Amino acid sequence: MQFLLNEGADVPLSSLPDELQAELTQQLGRMRYVDRDTLNAVVQEFTDQLESVGMSFPGDMAGALSALDGKINTRTAMRLRKEAGVRETGNPWERISKLDEQRIEELVLGESTEVAAVMMSMIETSKAAKVLGRLPGDRARRISYAISMTAGVSPEAVDRIGLSLAAALDAEPPKAFDKKPDQRVGAILNYAASAKRDEVLEGLEETDKDFAEAVRKAIFTFANIPDRLKAQDVPKLARDCPQEVLTAAVAAASSEGDAKAVEFMLENMSKRMAGALREEAAGMSVGAKKGEQAMSQVVSVIRDLINAGEIELRDPDADDDE
Repeated sequence: MQFLLNEGADVPLSSLPDELQAELTQQLGRMRYVDRDTLNAVVQEFTDQLESVGMSFPGDMAGALSALDGKINTRTAMRLRKEAGVRETGNPWERISKLDEQRIEELVLGESTEVAAVMMSMIETSKAAKVLGRLPGDRARRISYAISMTAGVSPEAVDRIGLSLAAALDAEPPKAFDKKPDQRVGAILNYAASAKRDEVLEGLEETDKDFAEAVRKAIFTFANIPDRLKAQDVPKLARDCPQEVLTAAVAAASSEGDAKAVEFMLENMSKRMAGALREEAAGMSVGAKKGEQAMSQVVSVIRDLINAGEIELRDPDADDDE
């Protein structure tokens, strides 16, 4: 081991059991000098043993689960971790930080002010600000003050809190759907004809007004472009959307909402392109079906840009004027 360390090798001794780490450290402390012949003999014996190994295995349940990550289904992996008392490897805070703002808000509301303060201190600053903005005023103030008192919190305590939160996430039953019901219905209605979309929404209003409102917020159609798309992202849309599709959408815009969407796009793209689209659309006759298809294609391009991480829609409930 001393030879490997002298050669600069990165030996993961921390993976050994505590007693073996202690025994190795004590043995290194007791030893003084070894002659060259003995060193060569030990190195030769060690390399012979390594060369004779045909295959190695993880050695424990944690290693086996890590090796099979993504190969076995999530339910089985969760059950085996729970039965063996094995936690997920890696930094639990990285996993928590990847949660969306709503899920972090739920965690914050379910914990004490002190734990919530540590959580808010460990996640990304921009995300913490968004979560804080979602909290009730009094709760947000108490957590903000508690953050000022976290200077003396030890790294061990932070790690324990992270592991406890990760364990709570692991204890949740697996869900068949990643998205919430209103988001799934909204995604379906995005691609439905406008008449059918309005009919479904009217029916939902009669059955469950709150759910219908949530679905409306999840829907993103051509008419929603001025309210949801940021002005600085319009050039990206103009870049990726075929010009003939934009022209057909401009020519087909007859309702007040669609006309506002067209004006919003034209005002925020280059003057040259906006002029060309207006000119081409002025002499074009577009049927209702073709016009709706063109508008759907524009929305589809926007969604592709969102999925690619190039743009981000504005929150329909936000008060900003971006």
